[in-house]
Amino acid sequence: MARPKRKGEAGAARNYITRNQAVRKLQLSLPDFRKLCIWKGIYPREPRSKKKVSKSSTSSTTFYYVKDIQYLLHEPLVNRFREQKALEKKISRALGRGDVTDAKRFERNAARPEKTGRPRYTLDHVIRERYPTFVDSLRDLDDCLSMLFLFANLPSTSSVPAKMIARCERLCLEFQHYLIVSHSLRKSFLSIKGVYFQANIQGETVTWLVPYKFNQRVVGDIDFRIMGTFVEFYMTLLGFVNFRLYTGVGLKYPPKFDQLKDNGAGELGAFTLEDVNATNSTAQAGGDDGEEAERSPDPKVQAEVNKLVQELKDEEEGSSNNSNSNSKAAVVETADDNEEVPSDAIDKFEPAAQGGDVLPQPSYSASNPRQLFSKCTIYLSRETPRGSIEFLLRAFGCKRVGWDAVLGEGAYTTNEMDPNITHQIVDRPPVQVTVNEETGGDGEDNQTAQKLVANRRVAGRIYVQPQWVWDSVNAEELLQPDLYAPGAQLPPHLSPFVKSVQGQYDPSLPLDQQQTDMEALESDGDEEDADEDDEEEDDGNGDKAVAKAVAKVKEAKEVKEAKRKAITKESDDDSDGGMDVAGTDDEDEDDEDDDDDDEITVRPDVIVDALEEEEDDEEEADSALQRQLELEAELSGKPVRSNGKAPLDARAKAKANARKALARDAKQKEDELERAKGMLPKKKRRLYEQMVYTNTKRSAEDEKLRAKRRKLERKQAKGSAGKA
Repeated sequence: MARPKRKGEAGAARNYITRNQAVRKLQLSLPDFRKLCIWKGIYPREPRSKKKVSKSSTSSTTFYYVKDIQYLLHEPLVNRFREQKALEKKISRALGRGDVTDAKRFERNAARPEKTGRPRYTLDHVIRERYPTFVDSLRDLDDCLSMLFLFANLPSTSSVPAKMIARCERLCLEFQHYLIVSHSLRKSFLSIKGVYFQANIQGETVTWLVPYKFNQRVVGDIDFRIMGTFVEFYMTLLGFVNFRLYTGVGLKYPPKFDQLKDNGAGELGAFTLEDVNATNSTAQAGGDDGEEAERSPDPKVQAEVNKLVQELKDEEEGSSNNSNSNSKAAVVETADDNEEVPSDAIDKFEPAAQGGDVLPQPSYSASNPRQLFSKCTIYLSRETPRGSIEFLLRAFGCKRVGWDAVLGEGAYTTNEMDPNITHQIVDRPPVQVTVNEETGGDGEDNQTAQKLVANRRVAGRIYVQPQWVWDSVNAEELLQPDLYAPGAQLPPHLSPFVKSVQGQYDPSLPLDQQQTDMEALESDGDEEDADEDDEEEDDGNGDKAVAKAVAKVKEAKEVKEAKRKAITKESDDDSDGGMDVAGTDDEDEDDEDDDDDDEITVRPDVIVDALEEEEDDEEEADSALQRQLELEAELSGKPVRSNGKAPLDARAKAKANARKALARDAKQKEDELERAKGMLPKKKRRLYEQMVYTNTKRSAEDEKLRAKRRKLERKQAKGSAGKA
């Protein structure tokens, strides 16, 4: 007889384990278990049926794979956590006995990362396990960089120690230095959340977010223990990545770090990059200093030898100048033949730095976007975001970036009057300065100068707003600086990560290019109707039509009033002479009508109705007259005479035919679409309808944006016309 199966020993219940059971099995506390799962990449799992998986009467909410927990049993970090837990028990026991000496001794052996900055464990082996290849680590670098840049801008608190913030900032600056040296940065975008950057590192696209450097307020509803666990893992990961990237381009890691410059807000300027080969040669030279000192000749003897060698060279040059010109030509030809003329610059595959193993990819563009700002000397005003702008400029070839001394150290120049400055980036609103005739001011704004005389600018210098840097980087060319002048209305700053789709709203294009065929025809029709109305108003026909409509309305009102008076008179004769409420109302209405006779006001809708009735009457009269002329021509045998009306406009007729053709095509397409939908299965039909609904909703949003822009442009046109 087979052994009966008990609950929890077979099926799906054997594959899952609850969180409490896992904690008891590993003999860890809940915070340590959470840390271990985050570092090892183990996440909770959702079974198909919690009722079948649960081994107790209460429904557990968190489940893990049993194999994952068994995998954690062999983790070396588990022993570290257990040792730390035992040490904390010893400390508490010593304090309970009142033995302060032993408690202090145990405290010195305990791991206090918030105080010492050095935990007793390392995550190196975890990084090697989770990322077998370097490409795997690059693919997981987006969240790593976003988290570390976030913590680098946070203020130090009890939950976020200062040493963690300093290490995050240092790792981020080292990564930025690699991007500057390798020219790997591609795009950037200013958003509400912060500044997005995108780089191409060895064929992998990495995108991360850098928050703005505002004063951050740390609130209490954020669990920094969880975020700190991720940051601890990401710091180790970025350290490995930086080491591999630096050695790949032939640079020594870690770079030299100047603490004094960092204290003076040097940021990128606090690091000094060193070549590996230069460092090795210097080290070898330093090791043989004693031997070289012994073998070095006497300085006086060496000076005399150098003098004699120089005299011999001068004599040879004089004799060569007197030689035959033919021999010179032959020598030149020989030298030209020996030189290798490069056929194309793209074929030159050279390392990015001496000793590097990564070769740059060839570029077929006429202008190299990596050296976009190489010919510019840029000065940053005090109000501009120096950190992000400096990183962008240096990553795209600019080696001369200056700023005011209050922004920190590491500037190319702190003198705003330096004549070598070609561009100055300002971000202050325009200040209207009154002209002082006594001092001879020219009335220009003083928004660009801090050390200059009032109402003065540096001649020959280009002043732009910070958006010019980002738009030029995304466009891979230097844009027109006059569009980004101080105080000018900036062009739309569009995200380079979103590709424009036909039919969607595009702020960079005019509205005329975003309309569909039907919208274009309707807009043309509206414009032509408006032109015709303007022409009629110029000729005076519009005033005549309105006058005729007013006269017709007045005539109809008089007829109506006469009928009402006749009815009122008959009702008065039938009555006993008493006045009722209706009679009072009639008198009031008569008074109102008398007032209306003095000044008649006609509503626009009444005028339109009257005009339409008049047009209908005219059309009936014209058709009757045309019919009469045809009958007369038939009796007399003569050709039909025209009734004096001009034929329909050929342009309007073509427009009407085009509208009909578009409507016919739309109807045909709609019928074909309905037939095609009928052939689809029910599931796919619902999916298609959902897609259509989403596209329609997006189209409605795009049309709303176009309407807003149309209204804004109309308002601006009216304002400019009023000023003119």
